[in-house]
Amino acid sequence: MEPFYPACPGSRFRILKRFGACGQFCTVPSLRVLLLYLLSLVAARADTSADIQLRGTLRWGGDAEGGAPYVYHPPNDPDRLIGFEVDFAEALCSRLGVKSQFVQFGWNNLIPGLQQGGNYDVIIAGLERSAENLAKMVMSRPYFAFGQQLVTRADHIQPLHLADLGSGSVGVLSGSSSFRLASAQPGLQVRVYDDNVNYFRDLELGRLDAVLTDTPIAQVNLAGNAKLRVAGPPFEFGHYAVGLRAGDTNLLNRINAAIEALLLDGTLEQVYRRYGLWNAEQAALPAWKPASSELPPTSRVRRSALREWRTYLPILLRAAVTTVWVTCAGMTLAVAWGGLLALVRQYAPKPLRWAAIAYIEVFRGTPLLLQLYFIYFGLAQQFGWNLSAGFAAVLALGLNYAATEAENYRAGLEAVPRGQTEAALALGMTRARAIRRVILPQALRISLPSVTNDFIAMFKDSSIVSVIGLLELTKEYQIRGLDTGDYIGVGLMTAAIYFILSYAASLGVAILERRLR
Repeated sequence: MEPFYPACPGSRFRILKRFGACGQFCTVPSLRVLLLYLLSLVAARADTSADIQLRGTLRWGGDAEGGAPYVYHPPNDPDRLIGFEVDFAEALCSRLGVKSQFVQFGWNNLIPGLQQGGNYDVIIAGLERSAENLAKMVMSRPYFAFGQQLVTRADHIQPLHLADLGSGSVGVLSGSSSFRLASAQPGLQVRVYDDNVNYFRDLELGRLDAVLTDTPIAQVNLAGNAKLRVAGPPFEFGHYAVGLRAGDTNLLNRINAAIEALLLDGTLEQVYRRYGLWNAEQAALPAWKPASSELPPTSRVRRSALREWRTYLPILLRAAVTTVWVTCAGMTLAVAWGGLLALVRQYAPKPLRWAAIAYIEVFRGTPLLLQLYFIYFGLAQQFGWNLSAGFAAVLALGLNYAATEAENYRAGLEAVPRGQTEAALALGMTRARAIRRVILPQALRISLPSVTNDFIAMFKDSSIVSVIGLLELTKEYQIRGLDTGDYIGVGLMTAAIYFILSYAASLGVAILERRLR
């Protein structure tokens, strides 16, 4: 028997203080105490609106990488966030009587992060009120209207629609309505990006034929940019809305009432005029009514990817092709360049040895992602080296892993007994021939297990190339997991593909080791 102190509904703080000094004690069995405590926690957590009021803060998830005009840092004050969604969130919170708190979260994981709970209370991140999103969460009435805008280079023959691009390439934001529209176009090469900036850079450099994006993004990136222009009028209009967890009915009603009040009293008009976004579509928002096309299909809250494996496995396998050729090409470069670095570090004159050591330390001591950005975007911006995404990916992986391979080979070279070199020289071989015929074969055999491990590791590290628009296996997993809501099913198929690739590589190297032995 132990005392239990009952708490008022909706107050997690009082529940945690159940042994406090106010209220009336009662005596219940320990199991009942635990059960009532857990049920109280669930009830308190389910009432998100009460939690927000008790906390005095509404935590809204977004991604500052989305940039202007949504959420971004002004050049003169990099510690502050501005943007029309920042101002909207502050106005919304003011209506709700709480403070606004921005929570940074990756765009692709905003909805899973909301469903998981604990990260933030709502999503305010240019999230479209669509049937797909409504199948995963509840959404408020719209706070912004947008359309799809096709953008091309100023010197390009101007297409009027996606169909006019034929088999050309188009850049889109991952997990967006732009991605769904472009993917449905037969023959079109779709390049997927994680942000709203880099696909415009690639368009300027000629790496893309067009960009399909939301009208606010197009408006900001075309302002003062004589290299780009719109291709036809906006189309496929939609709305941004606040995303909430299923079951947050009380909070949803309060947010809907607040948005309606902000629309009617002119607050949102002031916000949108501040960013040059006010137009006829925004003026029509107070009269908005949900369309039947927005209603989520009742049987499509979540799909089983394992049950529909005939649909999703081929999609994942197509993405795995990119993973395989990027990894194989990158490892070929790493093995060749790493071997040369090891020889230079071991046998070359001091200035060359120092240069090799500096290369190895720099590439081992800096992140692969930084090197990839430097090669793909930095070289194009600074020197005009317009590398393709595939070539840049192979180059970044190869140069990065070459530093590791150089150390593997150096360990193999030093493991060969010095007497082997002395015996070769005593037999009349030149130093170069002794290295080529005697030392290297033994060093390569010694280094092979470490090289194999790096080859398998590169299969997984190749997922980083998705940041420059290559649709590889992990990126496809993120997209399909978000589409279906079945991260476990899609994840199991993705993991199986990675395992098969890695295991096949291990078997191939084992055969090579036996032959070398």
